[in-house]
Parts: sequence; C-alpha cells; structure tokens
Amino acid sequence: MNRELKRVSVFVLAMFVALFVAASVIQVISAPTLQADPRNSRTIIASYSAERGSILVDGTPIASSVPVDDRYKFLRTYAQPDLYSAVTGYYTLGQGSTGLEDSMNDVLSGTSGTQFFDSLTRTFTGQDPKGASVELTIDPKVQQAAYDALGSLQGSVVAIEPKTGRILAMVSKPGYDPNTLASHDRAAVQQSYSSLLADESNPLINRAVNSLNPPGSTFKLITAAAAIESGQYTPDSLLPNPPTFTLPGTGTVITNAGEGACGPEAEVSIATALRLSCNIPFAQLGIALGSERIAKMAEAFGYGKSIDVPMASAKSVFSPDLDDAQTAQSAFGQLDVRATPLQTAMVTAGIANGGEVMKPSVVDSVLNPDLSELSGFSPAASPTRSRRRPPTP
Repeated sequence: MNRELKRVSVFVLAMFVALFVAASVIQVISAPTLQADPRNSRTIIASYSAERGSILVDGTPIASSVPVDDRYKFLRTYAQPDLYSAVTGYYTLGQGSTGLEDSMNDVLSGTSGTQFFDSLTRTFTGQDPKGASVELTIDPKVQQAAYDALGSLQGSVVAIEPKTGRILAMVSKPGYDPNTLASHDRAAVQQSYSSLLADESNPLINRAVNSLNPPGSTFKLITAAAAIESGQYTPDSLLPNPPTFTLPGTGTVITNAGEGACGPEAEVSIATALRLSCNIPFAQLGIALGSERIAKMAEAFGYGKSIDVPMASAKSVFSPDLDDAQTAQSAFGQLDVRATPLQTAMVTAGIANGGEVMKPSVVDSVLNPDLSELSGFSPAASPTRSRRRPPTP
C-alpha cells in the first residue's frame, strides 16, 4: 500500500512539475511570440482598445487613430499614403505591421518600459491608456520634391543631412495605400493584401532599405576613398587611360560608358576619372588596391551591416575575397556588389561630412500624450566606423 501511495505521489508531483514548466514556458518564454502573433484575437482586441500614438511630420499626423463604434474602438488612418507609406508601413488586423508601425510599436502602443510611469499615472487618474507619438526627421518639402522627381519610375530616394544623419526624405515607388489594410473588415483586408502581394511592382517593399541593386558608378566613391586613405594615392595621382581593358585571366573586354578613353591623354587623374565616371581607370585602380582594402573601406561606410533607422535595412554587399578580374569589375560597382539606396546616401553624406559617417535616423523625437518629450534625437557617429580626415590645405 505504501509503495502504491509513493508511486501515486511521485506521479502527481511529476504532473505538477510538468504543469509548472508548461506555464512558465507559455507565460515567460513564449509570451512575446504569442503576443505578436496576428492570430491572437485577445492581443489584437487589447491593442485596439487603447489609442495608438501618431506618427508626425513637421507636427502634422501622417498616421493616427480615430475612435470608431465597433469592438476594436480605434481605426488607424493614414494621410498622404502614397507619399509616406514606405516610412509608416501599415498596422493591420491579421497581417501584422511593417515600417515604423512595427519598429516603433512598443512606443506607439504605450507598452514601452520608458512609458511605465505615464501609463501608471493614467491608470490611477482614470484616464484611458494612450500611446506616445513619434515625430520624424522628414522635411515635408524635401519629401515631396523627391517624390515628384521620381515621377512614374520605380525606385527610391533617400536624402540625409550629412552633419547629423537626419533622414530628410525617404521615398519608395510605387507606393500603396495603408488605409486599405487598416480596415476592421478582415475579408477586405485580406483581399487588399493579396492584391498587393500579387502586384509585380512590389509596392509593399520599402526600396529605400530593402532593395539591393548594383550601385554602379556610385561605388567609385568608395574605391577612390580606399585609394586616398591607403596613403599611396592623392586625387591628382595618374592612372592609365586606354580605351579598352581586358580583364586579367579572361577574354572579357570592358569599356567606358562612351566606349572611348577617359579624355584625350594617355593618363588621367583619379579626380578626373571620378568626375567623368570612367570605368577603366577605376578597374585598374581596384586591381592595384586589392579587394580586401576596398572591402574594408566599404565596411567603414556601412556595407555588411544592417542599419536600423529604426526600420532594419538589408545588408549591402561587397566581398573581400575576389580575384583580379572580379576586383576590377567590383571597383566600379558591378559584378556581385549590391547596395540599398540608404547605403548609397550614407556614402555621399559621409564624404560631405569630411569622412565621418553619422548614424542615420528617421525618428526625431518621441512625445508623451501630453506632448512633452520622452526622448529626442541626438547625432551620433555610425557604429560601422567614424574616420574624419583633416581638411585639405
């Protein structure tokens, strides 16, 4: 009898341990994943029961929540959606969130740790919960100019303030209307989402941070910077200037864009080759430098890193392990070199700032519901590397 009681006791104890472990896993380890799951209706209803903070450009909301008379209480609305959809992203039933709606969700929803005391105060004073608002660095005039300049083209424009890293414009075309995804009608949302996914122009992609393309001649800036920083070259250093060039170890012949020499002389300076955007001098310069040296300079500008703005960007790519033929093509941004528009903007901004690359950001400040500042933008050097060159005498 005692033996059977012991067995039952051990079994019951084991069941309690199993229940305790399961509860701990669900409540502690799996909680963030379960809360983020768009199928979790309890989390969705709770998140829509509180007024979500606005996303602001120059003090004007481009994303805000308005009260409605249904179970979700608030409806997310977007102003000038085509102009700002790449930045705001969407916040929707069943399909999760993207853009700033995703990367700043804890702040906008009021669940950030920095908002604990404000939330506590609102609870004790009987006020409804409310998220913080996010003021952007975007200049509406610059944003509109970038949008208009793209016209009907597919592509992206990113403009950065060189000395601070503030992103003044971030446009991606084609855009889309997040309002069609913010509806509380799940069937309508699913239909709109499926239509956008089926669109071959990929309007849901923010090309500014997620589109990787050959940087082409813009990469010559990095090759030139690597040459000058090596100490072996200056902007006036001369490079061979033939009208054609056969890649080492191959029969492949490359030419300049105009299929001629880079000017009338047998040699051309790095500065002139850069100004005229000539491929052959930079191909030969790349071979002389070697792929590893160019790769280190590319990394200094941000290649190989995911830059949070705070939306995470795709990593731009330059391989350090290339033979001479591959290095020659990569030195003027071809072959397997890939970069986002954000990365290319960081390169030009870093050069404009005397060689110091600043950490880019699209968020200027976070504002409490009473509009007091919870946190503000502070210029900082990019975590990739900061190397300021002394001014040329």
